Amino acid sequence: MRIKSRWSKKGKTHSLEEIAGAVAFIAWRIAGNCLLSLENNDFETATQKQRLEIITEFLIFIIHMVDRMTIESFDENERVRFFTELVQKTAKHLEDNKRDLIGDGDYRQDFIEQLNERIAEYSEFSYDEKDGPSFPMKRFFGDKVALLLGDKNNKWVADQVIEIEVRDIMQHLKKSVPNLFK
Repeated sequence: MRIKSRWSKKGKTHSLEEIAGAVAFIAWRIAGNCLLSLENNDFETATQKQRLEIITEFLIFIIHMVDRMTIESFDENERVRFFTELVQKTAKHLEDNKRDLIGDGDYRQDFIEQLNERIAEYSEFSYDEKDGPSFPMKRFFGDKVALLLGDKNNKWVADQVIEIEVRDIMQHLKKSVPNLFK
């Protein structure tokens, strides 16, 4: 998957909000690609709603990884500004897609509530700047995706997420996110 991760106008400074918007778009692309990867590896989804729930779980994991990767880059005020915008833009992408595919609903607030719950859970796991998320964190994430895919796919999907999808997510994030701050 190719992700544009450089600004088109060199030398122009970008606000934290602009960077957060770009990261939200990148997160959406990565999450969608991960879903396609699962489906291409014969993990079946049944409905658009299920597909969007899986994308939601990936988005939450990606947002948490961005937070872990960039935490030292911000003071507290900047971090709040950046992540508020990142979450709002990501929620908007998700809400727009859910409205198009499922119909009206308060998808933004549901996403934010799920994100807050999951971030609290992920914060219990360790993260290393060099190695990324710990194995228990990856296992937790894989198990969440497995639950969404159901019993038919449950046996191997967590392994696919742990071994393949998390590795791909981290490669894309490590390549793209630092470039946006330049």
